[in-house]
Amino acid sequence: MKVKWLINAVVMGCSGSVFANTGPIISGPDVSVVLDGFYQDGQRAFSNRDEGFGLGHTELGLTGSVDDKFRGVLTGIFESHHGSTEIELEEAFIETLALPAGLKIKAGRFLSEFGYLNSKHTHEDAFTERPGVYRALLGSHYFDDGIQVSALLPTEFYLAVSAEAFSGKKMDAGFDDPATVGVVAGKIETGSDIGDSNSWMLGLSVLRNGNGHMQFGEHAHDHSEHEHEHEHGGHDHSSHDHGEHNHGPAYTGRMLYGADLTWKWAPQGNYKYQNLRFTAEYLYLDDLYDERFSSLDGAPSSLSGFYGAFVYQFNPNWSVSSRYSQFDHMSNHDVHGHGDHAHGHFLDEQLKEIDFAIAWHSSHFGVVRAQVSQQDYLDKRDNIVSLQYIMTFGAHGAHAF
Repeated sequence: MKVKWLINAVVMGCSGSVFANTGPIISGPDVSVVLDGFYQDGQRAFSNRDEGFGLGHTELGLTGSVDDKFRGVLTGIFESHHGSTEIELEEAFIETLALPAGLKIKAGRFLSEFGYLNSKHTHEDAFTERPGVYRALLGSHYFDDGIQVSALLPTEFYLAVSAEAFSGKKMDAGFDDPATVGVVAGKIETGSDIGDSNSWMLGLSVLRNGNGHMQFGEHAHDHSEHEHEHEHGGHDHSSHDHGEHNHGPAYTGRMLYGADLTWKWAPQGNYKYQNLRFTAEYLYLDDLYDERFSSLDGAPSSLSGFYGAFVYQFNPNWSVSSRYSQFDHMSNHDVHGHGDHAHGHFLDEQLKEIDFAIAWHSSHFGVVRAQVSQQDYLDKRDNIVSLQYIMTFGAHGAHAF
C-alpha cells in the first residue's frame, strides 16, 4: 500500500498543469529521484546496512511552491534490509517564504538542524555511511514531526539561529507516559570568508530529550514486538553487534550537545575544478540513566564521540576523502530489576573507525565511490570494503555549505 501511495503521489505531481474553476493555472510540483545502490563486504556497528548487494538511502521527492507565501516538500525513502524493501516518509513539511526580518517557519516532518551532517540528506556525504557517533546517537540522521523557527540575522558575517520542538517518538526510551513534546532543540551557527579562497563555519547545538532516560525492569516497555518499526528508540544495547538492524538511536539521554567546525578552500572561490573541505564534530550525551541505576557497577552518566574528515576534489571528476571517528560508550550486562532491587554491571566500550574513499563524479549528479574502512570494536578488528553509486535526476536544489 505504501508503494502504491507514493507512486500515485508522483504520478499526480507529474501529470502537468490543471485549471481551477477560477483563478490562475496551478502547476505540478518538481520531482526528484536519488538512486543509492551498494555492495558491502563486512558490517559496521550500529548500522542498518546489510552485507552484499543492497539498496541504500534511495529518495523520491516532491517539492513546489504552494503560493508566494509557502513551499512544500515530500520525501519518501526506500531501503533494503534482509531481502525486503522498507519505505519511510522522511520529510513532509511546509515552510514560509515571505516572513520579514530573515525569519522562517517550518512545520511537519523534517530533518533536525542539530549538528553539521544531520540536516543534510545522506546522499550529500563523501562516505558510504555516517560516522559511528552519528549512527549511535542520532540513528544516522534524526528527523521527526514538529515545528522549527529559524532566523538569518542581519550581520556583516553569517549568523543564524534556530529553535525546534518535536514529538520525540524516534527518541523515546520507552516511557509508559511519554511527553507530548518529547524533544526540543536549538542551534546557533556563524561563519565568514577569509580572502577569496577560504571560508569557515562554526556551529553549537543542544537537544533536550524529555523521554530520553534508558530504563530497565517493569517500568520499561517491552520493545520486542516493535523492533521493526522506524519509531523504535532507546533499548537494551548489550546485543548491539555489527550490522544490527535499528532505525533509531542506540543510546538516548536527557541532554545531547554538539559542536561542529567546517573549513572550505577553493581557488578564488570556484569549487568546480578543485576544492578541499575539512569537517569535525563532537557530540556529548549527558544524563544517561535514571538515578535508580546510577549506583550500579560501571554505570556512566555520559557518552561522547567525535569525527574528523577531509574531502579533496582535485579535478572536476575525481575526489578522495578520509575520516577518523571514535565513539566512547558502554554496554550493559545482566542489568535488571527496579528501584532498590536493580542490579547488574556495565562495561566500557570504544568504537574506532578509519575510512578512505575515492569517488568518480560523472557530473554533479552522478557519483561512483569505492571505500575501504577499518573498524575496531568489541576487541575485534574488521576490514570493510564498499562500492556505491549515487545517481540524481529530476529537479534538485543546491547542497548546503
